[in-house]
Amino acid sequence: MFTFWFATIVFFGTYIIIASEKVHKTTAALLGAGLMMLVVLQGPVHEAAGSKDKAAVSVSRIIEKSLNAREALTRHVENSGKYENLDVFARYINFDVIFTLAGMMLLVNILSGTGIFQYIAIMSAKIARGSPIRTMILLVVATALLSAFLDNVTTVLLIAPVTLLVAAELGVPAIPFLMAETMASNIGGTATLIGDPPNLIIGSVARLDFAAFLINLSPFILLILAIYCVCLKFYYSKRMSVTVEQRARIMELDEKAAITDHSNMRRGGIVMIITIIGFLIHGTLHIQPCVIAMSGAALGLLVCKVDVDHALEKIEWNTLFFFMGLFAVVSGAEYAGLMKKFGSLLTLTEGWNVLAVVLLVMWVSGIAAALMNNVSFTAAMVTVVYMFLASSPNFNTPAEKELMWWGLALAVCLGGNGTLVGAAANLVTTGIAEKNGHRISFGEFLRYGIPVTLFSLIASSIYVTIRYFTLCR
Repeated sequence: MFTFWFATIVFFGTYIIIASEKVHKTTAALLGAGLMMLVVLQGPVHEAAGSKDKAAVSVSRIIEKSLNAREALTRHVENSGKYENLDVFARYINFDVIFTLAGMMLLVNILSGTGIFQYIAIMSAKIARGSPIRTMILLVVATALLSAFLDNVTTVLLIAPVTLLVAAELGVPAIPFLMAETMASNIGGTATLIGDPPNLIIGSVARLDFAAFLINLSPFILLILAIYCVCLKFYYSKRMSVTVEQRARIMELDEKAAITDHSNMRRGGIVMIITIIGFLIHGTLHIQPCVIAMSGAALGLLVCKVDVDHALEKIEWNTLFFFMGLFAVVSGAEYAGLMKKFGSLLTLTEGWNVLAVVLLVMWVSGIAAALMNNVSFTAAMVTVVYMFLASSPNFNTPAEKELMWWGLALAVCLGGNGTLVGAAANLVTTGIAEKNGHRISFGEFLRYGIPVTLFSLIASSIYVTIRYFTLCR
């Protein structure tokens, strides 16, 4: 009972601190992970005690053991294979997700040093011939497509600074551009396994590969993106106007000057294409996504003339450690039985139609993801859904189980557009904007995010309903 309540307090406390933003999210996640590993999760000593196939024994129980039992346990540990005991805590962290993200970050860092992404942004503005609304739509499309194959956080880090430059040259407010791109990054990232971290988590747990995400989600996401662009055109077409002189300044920008390293751009581009092909076929080859990502990163470092130390320094280590801490926190809650309690709430839907259950999970997940960050929520929710699907008599076929996973992926990724804290890309964009004198408040973000999120969830519900009646019946 002590373990359950301790884990519950740590779990909710960690999420509350992350949502409050009073403490850096990585600090909060690592603090929660440390408490879980100290008191709740199974460590090497407990592993040696012969509890491999059982739930971990908490530190609170160890304290209750007698001195003789401790001595016996110590002798047993000394006689056990020490290498077997070293990786006990590692099982609580999804390193497939961690290494996939790290590999893609490293590969993107190599490419970003060539100026290719700045080239894309400037070319988008010039193709639009300085028209603000056409420029916005082209930047939105570029952001969405890049987010599908890089990741949404990396994409906004690359596109946002150039967007500020383009907006300044046009003499139009930068915030509408930045907000439109942020929403697009979350929409585009939903299309693939590697586009948005929640998809990586879902794919790892549900055993869904890159091709599965691309086939099942990308056509729908392209439709959502097209509708989104049409809405932007109608909303902003009469709200933005520029002079002939301002358009001329945009046309004078030299996109070729943005390319600082043609050799590495060609080499890195080829490596990126090979890596993406690897993602497309990794399911067929039975290779984990992290192997593809890390192999691509290693090949990029090998063939591109870059400073390896500098490339490694630019990896978003705070994001990676945030995920590692979060995985440990969720593992502690799962061991203590908290996730089983959450899963029991879904048993109230016993006897419900499969579609009704999926839609309920989608809307609850979409709203929760917006309120507490979609990565944080997904890390916890995938365990609940996995346990529910394993025991539910309603979901009998693989198609019905996949429907739940696709619904969850759409809900948490698109729900991330709802609030400023809903997705990591949102926080990155607002941070870049504030550094350049454009403050985006929580309330202002809601004004943009709520309509987009509601439309996305309604459209996703329609898509899931059509899938149910065509594939699951």
